[in-house]
Amino acid sequence: MTPFIAELLGTMLLILMGAGVCANVLLSKTKGNSAGWMVVTTAWAMGVFIGVVVAGPYSGAHLNPAVTLGLAIAGSFPWADVASFILAQMLGAALGAFLVWVAYKDHFDATEDAKSKLCVFTTSAEIEKPVSNFLTEAIGTFVLMFVVFYIADGQLVNTASNSTMPIGLGSVGAIPVAFTVWVIGLSLGGPTGYAINPARDLAPRIMHALLPIKGKGSSRWDYAWIPVFGPIAGAAIAALLFILL
Repeated sequence: MTPFIAELLGTMLLILMGAGVCANVLLSKTKGNSAGWMVVTTAWAMGVFIGVVVAGPYSGAHLNPAVTLGLAIAGSFPWADVASFILAQMLGAALGAFLVWVAYKDHFDATEDAKSKLCVFTTSAEIEKPVSNFLTEAIGTFVLMFVVFYIADGQLVNTASNSTMPIGLGSVGAIPVAFTVWVIGLSLGGPTGYAINPARDLAPRIMHALLPIKGKGSSRWDYAWIPVFGPIAGAAIAALLFILL
């Protein structure tokens, strides 16, 4: 398996499980309808776990453009590979979102609320204030990136960029990363739904716009920049602070 395919498949599994639990909780006539935030955050964490298990040995399992950029800023990942990794992550996230729509199509059709349909694919703020929402996403991603560096005990930074060892979340281990994502969701996910991953929001939002979803309403492109640039800012700050310290 090539690193490109590993990132694609790992991110696909992450979004399939993550957007899948959102569909299960939000859409009408599902077994998990209204199951609650604990179910959502747990499934997202476990989605990270399986994505890292699959992709880790081959790409390091970034599964997130913010992680890829953070590692590159820290000198642990070659800038020449950043674009291909982000492309793989975006394609994987789009494919995962598509598969969720296929699995839950009848429930999308049975759901009248357009916002619930959108929130299967994307994050959204409960109180829309762009600066606050941006900061929330940046803080959540800062925690993810900063903790990843320290769980790895500096190995991500100390490993040369040309090393044959895959560098990413898989270098930390699937279980610690899953627990980190879980606690971020439980503690910081309330205001915006914690994208903490540009591909997690942008690619599924594109699929929401493209798919023939009955009564889907707006894809809310006016909000879309926040879960893209907020996580990138948070990851960059975490990388710079880790290097400084």
